[in-house]
Amino acid sequence: MRIIAGALRGRRFRSPRWAGLRPTSDRLRETLFNVLGDRVRAASVLDACAGTGALGFEALSRGARAAAFVEQDRRAAALIADHAARFGVAERCRIVRGALPDVVDDGRLTGAFDVILVDPPYDDPAIGAILSALGQRLAGGGVLALERARRTVRPLAADLTSVREIAAGDSMLTLYQSVAKGGSRD
Repeated sequence: MRIIAGALRGRRFRSPRWAGLRPTSDRLRETLFNVLGDRVRAASVLDACAGTGALGFEALSRGARAAAFVEQDRRAAALIADHAARFGVAERCRIVRGALPDVVDDGRLTGAFDVILVDPPYDDPAIGAILSALGQRLAGGGVLALERARRTVRPLAADLTSVREIAAGDSMLTLYQSVAKGGSRD
């Protein structure tokens, strides 16, 4: 796995040495960032359910101002910290350990984000609660992008509306905007 474009293009991620992590493929990351386009430039980005941090680092490579990474697995959080140091972007990164939506509810994750990238385990039963909590952290005019299994039903979340879906292989990217901040409910 590598960073696809931008200032860090070609940098390789260290692979996790344990089961249970499903990093977003290079192809799907490229599709996502092509759709997001210039929204990432100078943005404050949240990589939720970060795993290796590939989404957040891709955003930093493409000009994001800063990235926060939320990850509950201590090994994955350490891997993200290692990537940040190796890629020379540690000063633009913040790692928050914990599960979503707990880190939003207990105040460990604060502030608003222009772009929120969510790649939870495909079978996570709490995805609606996760999206609702993250919607509280979405800046006005911002976008939340969810990666999910194509075979699953699009999750609904309080105060978020789906604005676009893109099928890519067995995965689906669903983009949301805030209803309260300019979107309309579907």
